[in-house]
Amino acid sequence: MGVLASNRKRGGDEYFNSAFSHKNKVPYSNSLDFQLSKKPRFSLMNQSPEKAILFSNNTVSRISRYPEAKLPFPREVHAPVRHLKFGLSASNPNQDSVKSYMGNFLSRRLSNVKWKAFGALKYFKKEKEVIFVEDDEEKEKEVVSDDFRVDEVEIIKKGKNNVQEEERHVQPSSSSVVTELNNGSLKVEHVLDLLSSNREVSTVYDLEAYKKLLESAERRAPKLKDLDFQIELNEKRIAGLQALRPKKKPEEEQEEVIPREPFIPLTEEETAEVSHAFSPKNWKKILVSHENSSIDIRGEILQCLKPGAWLNDEVINLYLELLKERENREPKKFLKCHFFNTFFYKKLVSPESGYNYRAVKRWTSQRKLGYFLFDCDKIFVPIHKDIHWCLAVINKKDQKFQYLDSLKGRDAKVLNALAKYFVEEVRDKSGKDIDLSSWEREYVKDLPAQENGFDCGMFMLKYIDFYSRGLSLCFDQEHMPYFRLRTAKEILRLRAD
Repeated sequence: MGVLASNRKRGGDEYFNSAFSHKNKVPYSNSLDFQLSKKPRFSLMNQSPEKAILFSNNTVSRISRYPEAKLPFPREVHAPVRHLKFGLSASNPNQDSVKSYMGNFLSRRLSNVKWKAFGALKYFKKEKEVIFVEDDEEKEKEVVSDDFRVDEVEIIKKGKNNVQEEERHVQPSSSSVVTELNNGSLKVEHVLDLLSSNREVSTVYDLEAYKKLLESAERRAPKLKDLDFQIELNEKRIAGLQALRPKKKPEEEQEEVIPREPFIPLTEEETAEVSHAFSPKNWKKILVSHENSSIDIRGEILQCLKPGAWLNDEVINLYLELLKERENREPKKFLKCHFFNTFFYKKLVSPESGYNYRAVKRWTSQRKLGYFLFDCDKIFVPIHKDIHWCLAVINKKDQKFQYLDSLKGRDAKVLNALAKYFVEEVRDKSGKDIDLSSWEREYVKDLPAQENGFDCGMFMLKYIDFYSRGLSLCFDQEHMPYFRLRTAKEILRLRAD
């Protein structure tokens, strides 16, 4: 009975009437999914054939009146869209694009033509400033500039700019090409024709630019000839002036001949005498005494002339006295010099009181020296800096204040003090003022330099020796052992050679 009741309630036209005419319809009851999920169930049990046929016909007739079922719209995908250049939009995934990719020959051909045309756009030139070649008569009168090659390059560039200007008259603008592409009227053959015509135009105008460059070169030819003549004339003048100059001697002849006297070797007797003086037996013995300077040389004082020792004041001052005596013996052979002892500069410039001319005012009186200091060619001043010996020279002959340091040092205070001293000395002894503004302050560079830490005193003595002879400083470090023995020999014999 349950089955019959169910068929009676759900069967026949009553089901369709209640399903499609009910006031409170279920949402989306007309949708296809709802209709498919709510299909009517037919049962032929306990029904007569007539009633069954009628029921079937009514159902078919009613279903046929409903619209055909459609598939739901596909959901649009939101993703980045590529936009083409030149105002063209990206193709939409619609039916036309599908058809074009599925084999629409005409659409694909049109797309290929567009891309080829866009590829040809790179041959079109952008607008640039046009610079024309000027043929004014004023430029013909200009002097030929030194950078002639630069002018040629500028003319060539101008010619190329003219060619580009003519190309722009022939070529369409990029905007017009895009418009034609969008309208579908531009063909690849037309673009190739434009490119071929551009090459012809560029060839023609390159030839015109070359002709203009050639004409410009021809206009410059007379000016270049004039310049060649002037260059040749100046070269002849220079050659004539050089011929008037005295010819320089070869380098072999220019080299100064090293004098023999400062480097005379010691004899065996002299060497034995020096060796005996260096003996420890003579340590406390007075070897020599100098009457004019009242300097006594004992064996221990002479030890400073042995290799590796520092020179002391007694040896330096006695040797300077011997150099003055040498000058007095042969005044024509040596320069007129004055040799201050090692204590002069310490009195002139003391660490406590500074510069003090009065401390040395009486050192150079004519009564004591026998001559005026101003009459000397060179005045030598030994400078002792704690553990280092230097030399300052008042060079009246060359009007210089010179500073010589075997370690290539400099001291402007020394030269300033000596300049001030020389002005006051001349004023005090002669009553005259001397102008030293034109005198040079020289730190001698090209001089022999010591290569150890104990030969500075020996270098200073040899600077004085060679300068007093009027010689250049033609010795070096390797001569120092010989100079030590020679100086010892000269002190022992109280005679400088």
